[in-house]
Amino acid sequence: MALGKYSRVDNNNNNRKSSSSYCSTVTIVVFVGLCLVGIWMLTSSSVVPVQTGNGSAEEKKNQVEDQVTPVTSDNNDSSNTSDFEDNRGDLLDDATKGDGNVSLAENDGKGNLNTQENQDKNEETKMDESKKHDEQSASEGGEKSGDDSGGQGDSLENSDDKKSDSDETDKKSDSNENDKKSEENNEKSDLDDGDKKQDESSSETNGDQADNQIEEKVDQNDNNELEKSSDEPKDDGQLKNQSSNEVFPSGAQSELLNETVTQTGSFSTQATESKIEKETQLSSKKYSWKLCNSTAGPDYIPCLDNLEAIRHLPSTKHYEHRERHCPEEPPTCLVPLPERYKRPIEWPKSREKIWYYNVPHTKLAQIKGHQNWVKVTGEYLTFPGGGTQFKHGALHYIDFIEESVPDVAWGKRSRVVLDVGCGVASFGGFLFDRSVVAMSFAPKDEHEAQVQFALERGIPAVSAVMGTKRLPYPGRVFDIVHCARCRVPWHIEGGKLLLELNRVLRPGGFFVWSATPIYQDKTEDVEIWEAMVELTKSMCWELLNKTSKDAVNGVAVAAFRKPTSNDCYEQRSKQEPPLCPESDDPNAAWNVPLQACMHKVPVDASERGSQWPERWPERLEKSPYWLSSQVGVYGKAAPEDFAADNEHWKRVVTKSYLNGMGISWSSVRNVMDMNAVYGGFAAALKDLSLWVMNVVPIDSPDTLPIIYERGLFGMYHDWCESFSTYPRSYDLLHADHLFSKLNKRCNLVAIVAEVDRILRPEGKLIVRDNVETINELENMLKSMQWEVRMTYSKDKEGLLCVQKSMWRPKEVETIKYAIA
Repeated sequence: MALGKYSRVDNNNNNRKSSSSYCSTVTIVVFVGLCLVGIWMLTSSSVVPVQTGNGSAEEKKNQVEDQVTPVTSDNNDSSNTSDFEDNRGDLLDDATKGDGNVSLAENDGKGNLNTQENQDKNEETKMDESKKHDEQSASEGGEKSGDDSGGQGDSLENSDDKKSDSDETDKKSDSNENDKKSEENNEKSDLDDGDKKQDESSSETNGDQADNQIEEKVDQNDNNELEKSSDEPKDDGQLKNQSSNEVFPSGAQSELLNETVTQTGSFSTQATESKIEKETQLSSKKYSWKLCNSTAGPDYIPCLDNLEAIRHLPSTKHYEHRERHCPEEPPTCLVPLPERYKRPIEWPKSREKIWYYNVPHTKLAQIKGHQNWVKVTGEYLTFPGGGTQFKHGALHYIDFIEESVPDVAWGKRSRVVLDVGCGVASFGGFLFDRSVVAMSFAPKDEHEAQVQFALERGIPAVSAVMGTKRLPYPGRVFDIVHCARCRVPWHIEGGKLLLELNRVLRPGGFFVWSATPIYQDKTEDVEIWEAMVELTKSMCWELLNKTSKDAVNGVAVAAFRKPTSNDCYEQRSKQEPPLCPESDDPNAAWNVPLQACMHKVPVDASERGSQWPERWPERLEKSPYWLSSQVGVYGKAAPEDFAADNEHWKRVVTKSYLNGMGISWSSVRNVMDMNAVYGGFAAALKDLSLWVMNVVPIDSPDTLPIIYERGLFGMYHDWCESFSTYPRSYDLLHADHLFSKLNKRCNLVAIVAEVDRILRPEGKLIVRDNVETINELENMLKSMQWEVRMTYSKDKEGLLCVQKSMWRPKEVETIKYAIA
């Protein structure tokens, strides 16, 4: 019994002890749990971004997360959006361009765009031309057609820019955290509202992640509509900033490069210094540059200074010796700099004076000094008047033309001008004051360096001549053609040269002629005037006004207008000059021989040239009326393509180029877009005090007429050859997915040497292309001791911004065909 009694007592005691121990354990666990919750709340609160007026907290949070957290992707997250997009949206990636799939389409009636190369081959076939250069162009076109189809492989992969949702699940336990998160999301939603609206429309681009400054790969559905995509730079993104002022601001560029968050001031790291030096040494071993030795010296233009080819010309009667004669193998050497060369004077002061040692030529000052073309004034070359016909200033002359023909309406109806025999291009230089752009050209002749003077002044010009071939412009694109004592014999050989102006002049456009036959009574002048009257009448040009002498400059002008219908052509008693065959393409212009005939005026309301463009500046943004039935470069309806491209470049330029490259745009005047497409890059720069030469490569879709319709200008070119300009002509070159295409058919080293030739020291080159091409270019340019301002790559796409140095190699290479 006692045993049983004591047993019960022991059991009760044990139960009481167990219960007490259990309560203690629970109390401890609860206490520890509360402590952990409190610690978690404190630590969570400490990393919540504080909202400020300088930008959304979400943006700043993303910056921090970029540094410490790997980016994960959730394809099922329908709410995923990117703060800063660089997608082409409903455009295909620039790397594809659609060249191989789009068979151009200006006059084929199928709504497709033709390449200039194909147009020219057609013209050459019709005229039974068998010149070696034309055959080479034809073979290149065939090769390119096959190459372009694979370009889409270079575009970027779509990626999500959000963190994993696992952290969000934990945060739901805290109401304050949820409130703050909600506020951040609301602000972010407001910031992205504009981009989301554009995502809902298939005719506009999705937002462009301008801070990435590259294009994202887009997927195409069965209806060729492009899906939305968002991206964020991955941890393998690269940036090489050379100075502290290259750090991108916290706005559109804040997420471009992870390295920008860690500030190093003006100090570089030893790892970076050593890496750059090793890369430079490797590049120097791979590429061995030499200095060009030619008779032209620092002014060497390979296709115009081929003296060996010029010596073997059968005739120079039609200025054949002033035309392009490109060497079979383009040079790979670098053109020397003039002694004592210095950074050019900035616009607009450069219009009045330039550094003498940058263009150290005095012959023109001696010959034309009395006409106020150019004078030597100490260490400067000055331009007090500007031309033979406006010795006392170009602006008065420009206004005199408008007073004589009010319909000219500078900067409104008339926007794009062709200035023939431009001299030092003062006419074009002062047309900027009237919101007009002029494509000025003159030959490289005894008027020493006239075009070089123009370019140094910051005025657009090219070296060209009216000889035996068509000018490198489409048909029916110039609003006005101007000639002031341009020394072109318009009236001879059936008016062949004047008929070339008729080809490039818009129906309803003006030919403004200012020359001695208009206002002098010398026998020769009278005969020329009578011949011109007869010729223009047979061409159905209307003489609007023949003025008396201007009181200030002592010159007169005659203004003619091209017809807007074919009635006059059909009513002529004598069919001279004859009408061109229907098969003759007025837009074929690359190495096509001149024809002494006239093309009919378009009368179909949907055909380009049947209507005058919108007035400036409305024409810049509006899709041309004649694009409605065509297929665009990127595979969609041309108007949608046009609008999407326009919006894309607005974002890239505004969010990245203007603020994210470290470029002082006030010092940029002469710009070239080496692969212009629709001219969107140039249009996005319209508010800056600069001009853009829009180049459409001959093996790309022929979009140059669209560029002119917008009130911009440009020309055709084959980048396997040198450009018709002097060395050191441009402050900035822009190449969007160009070099990877050229690398398939051209010598890339020669192309880079040409880029070096036409770019000024301290000038910038911006390249967007696939990573392989970017890396190759970077190594090549480093070997020339160019400064890499920025390089960025993601997946298969990259961007490169470099600055040319003053460095020139010591070893010399003699260009035998360029020696007199």
